[in-house]
Amino acid sequence: MIRVAAAVPAVRPCDITDNVESICELSARAASQGVRVVTFPELCVTGYTCADLFDDSLLLTEAMEGLSRIVEFSKSHNIAMIVGVPVPYRGKLYNCAAFIYRGVIEGLVPKTHLPNYNEFYEKRWFASGVGLDAFKDFVSIRDIDVPIGSNIIFTIDGVNVGVEICEDLWVPQPPSGSLAMAGAEIICNLSASDALLGKRAYMMDLLRSQSARCRCGYIYSSAGFGESSTDLAFSGNAIVAENGTILESSREFCTDPMLTIADVDVQHLRHDRIHFSSFNDHFTDRDRYWLAETRSGEIPANDMKFRHIDPMPFVDSDETRMNRRCDEISSIQAWGLATRLKAINCRNVVLGISGGLDSTLALLVTVKAFDMLGYDRKGIHGITMPGFGTTHRTKGNADHLMEALGITSMEIPIGPAVDLHFKDIGQDPENRDITYENSQARERTQILMDVANKVNGLVVGTGDLSELALGWCTYNADQMSMYGVNASVPKTMVRYLVRGYAREAGPGTLRDILLDIVDTPISPELLPPTADGKIAQKTEDNVGPYELHDFFLYHMMRFGSDPLKIAAMALKGFDGKYDLDTIYKWLKTFYKRFFSQQFKRSCMPDGVKIGSICLSPRGDWRMPSDASVKIWIDRIDSAERNS
Repeated sequence: MIRVAAAVPAVRPCDITDNVESICELSARAASQGVRVVTFPELCVTGYTCADLFDDSLLLTEAMEGLSRIVEFSKSHNIAMIVGVPVPYRGKLYNCAAFIYRGVIEGLVPKTHLPNYNEFYEKRWFASGVGLDAFKDFVSIRDIDVPIGSNIIFTIDGVNVGVEICEDLWVPQPPSGSLAMAGAEIICNLSASDALLGKRAYMMDLLRSQSARCRCGYIYSSAGFGESSTDLAFSGNAIVAENGTILESSREFCTDPMLTIADVDVQHLRHDRIHFSSFNDHFTDRDRYWLAETRSGEIPANDMKFRHIDPMPFVDSDETRMNRRCDEISSIQAWGLATRLKAINCRNVVLGISGGLDSTLALLVTVKAFDMLGYDRKGIHGITMPGFGTTHRTKGNADHLMEALGITSMEIPIGPAVDLHFKDIGQDPENRDITYENSQARERTQILMDVANKVNGLVVGTGDLSELALGWCTYNADQMSMYGVNASVPKTMVRYLVRGYAREAGPGTLRDILLDIVDTPISPELLPPTADGKIAQKTEDNVGPYELHDFFLYHMMRFGSDPLKIAAMALKGFDGKYDLDTIYKWLKTFYKRFFSQQFKRSCMPDGVKIGSICLSPRGDWRMPSDASVKIWIDRIDSAERNS
């Protein structure tokens, strides 16, 4: 990760001394927080609103003196500063960004696209940077030749940084696109965009969109309080985006200088540039870009202080957005099943209903699919199959749920059949081993398959993404179905979806049943209950908390993150709920199970993809079933020994 900042200093047009002082003060504040790159607004050294005074030789001379003072200041501060300044060169004036680090101006990037419409008339004073080439063009500043051109990529701490200025972002083909294709991972935009009704919302969408297209971090700093209000208002915006997400943003209309800091995850960006192969289909020739490699000083350790780590990456913390997402997810699930049923002309389905979360969600999705198609719900055959571990609570919830939804319900106890099977294979019923458990699971699947044959129907699977990741399913039992509606829905999302269905149901019996199912401990119920009839076998006691495993799964699959990075993020994200030893323990469990259980995923049933993480061997995930997990476990073991 690299810590970056967008800064909005106190500016007064033409008061270069005060402007420079404010720039240096904010830079010092940023450096004290471990920031490595800070971006300031367009023409902040002089102020953007100097108008025809940009033709004045004294202003331009003082601007260069101000820039020199910033360079001198930078010698004693371990931070790269990108500031806006007017630069005269070969009879023309350029609106430039100066990249300054440790007493050196590494390069000057001129604005390419000059707005000359409505309130803007920049061509009155400035020339476009088109045609300038950093390999050939150099500005002499205090007898030092500084490259100038839009074809410069700066490197700090091994991270590539590109620069564009204000209007450059708003055109059909922004320079940031070419910069990203040439290797820039962070784009800095120095802006002086005025405040207009609705403009901030549009600009935020633009930043999200461009950072997503470029797979980059995007630092945006726009002029604020102090710029001339003769005709325009400048509200100040300091924003950091990353790959389609706004990490941090300042509030508008603040009279004080502003500093917005965020930690950008460069490893995530690099992963996506490799993984999404279309990114490099139009690779830009890097030889056309001047690479300014800074001499990095001591790199501060990044503690992710300025990065929010969501402990529930599959679940939106905003209730309004979450409700919308729940509806969308359940609709995708139901649409996939409805499409399959219509394609094979099937009006009967069979589900095992346990009274647990997964089978409840599968049933709710199936009901929604039938309603979409206008099919009679009686074509949904829900079967309870009480076994040795079934409790009154789950059995009662299963029965009441099927009744409330108006489906066909059946009860087929598995005890007698399993006892006979134990006798056939010589299994002692008192030996509560894996054979004891899996025999029940396979008996249930046999019942479902045979009933489906009897009614000319389709078995709808109930297993979820988290169970597939951990292999927490019995091979050729609950691992198998004819269509898996929950196959790419993680356990943490399953709970939210069922709760969402409860909200939709409104007050009444169905809502009460669903909320009780949400509150029921997760269990396969394959071992006998306790003496007081409660669930004895709790899944999370055996494999660990699902919220941790879903966190591990997301960051391993979505970003290919190192296990120690995942552990560090989990420690911060869960904020004291789990200590590092606990995280390491369950992280090792996750990796061991994920690798050893691939064979179950290699032959998983069809099921529609829901989100960015999917384990279908036909789509998103292919790996050898006998791959070694050694390097991942060794990595964690080494960290444990050194902690």
